[in-house]
Amino acid sequence: MTKKYPFTVEFEDNHLIVVNKPSGLLVQGDDTGDKTLADFVKHYIKEKYNKPGDVFLGVVHRIDRPVSGLVIFARTSKALERMNEQFRDKKIFKTYWAITKRKPKEESARLVHWLVKNTEKNVTKAYDKENEKGQRAELEYKYLGTLNEHHLLQVNPKTGRPHQIRVQLSTMGCPIRGDLKYGFSKPNEDKSICLHARKLHFMHPVTKESVTIVAALPDYEFWNQFLNLDKIDNRKIKQLLGDDDLGK
Repeated sequence: MTKKYPFTVEFEDNHLIVVNKPSGLLVQGDDTGDKTLADFVKHYIKEKYNKPGDVFLGVVHRIDRPVSGLVIFARTSKALERMNEQFRDKKIFKTYWAITKRKPKEESARLVHWLVKNTEKNVTKAYDKENEKGQRAELEYKYLGTLNEHHLLQVNPKTGRPHQIRVQLSTMGCPIRGDLKYGFSKPNEDKSICLHARKLHFMHPVTKESVTIVAALPDYEFWNQFLNLDKIDNRKIKQLLGDDDLGK
């Protein structure tokens, strides 16, 4: 992360830019009027390429404000349209890492819920059975290891619902560290939650090449402890380096 811009560029060409977002930064504008990640990325492109006038930047997807990790932007309308199509067709594969205080009962499982969002309170509730007002949400998780009484989970969402990973993990009794909204007991000092958009895999919208991107972890105590990979439950180090199957 540079001093000038609050993100790290992980992939960039004429069609796409993928950045590693810090927690606490909105991807797109809301009622707060706070400056957003999209604003910063537009300024970065305008300055780097000396572009006159407005810079086109399409928001392909979002992650929550307290969540860190990879976010894709499109630099052309054609790239935006094609990336949106890949999201609709579930051809963009996402991997998140989450830290929880409680270890899940099963080391790996598929979770299916129906989510109903309260827009006034900006909170989502999960139901085990189909709900006429709810949206079906599905994810798969895998337990990776334990350090200092905290547990690292790999999560592969199969759908993209508001607050999906946060509410689904909380519903199974494993709220994410720092996530007061979904049942964790206390906040992180930096107001983040320990959920990180770690990895993306997709087909490039123009070149049609396979693209895989892995984001560095945030520089924060409860992430840093998991960088010492050889101490985590004797798990295969390659799994934690991001060589897993992305749930495909």
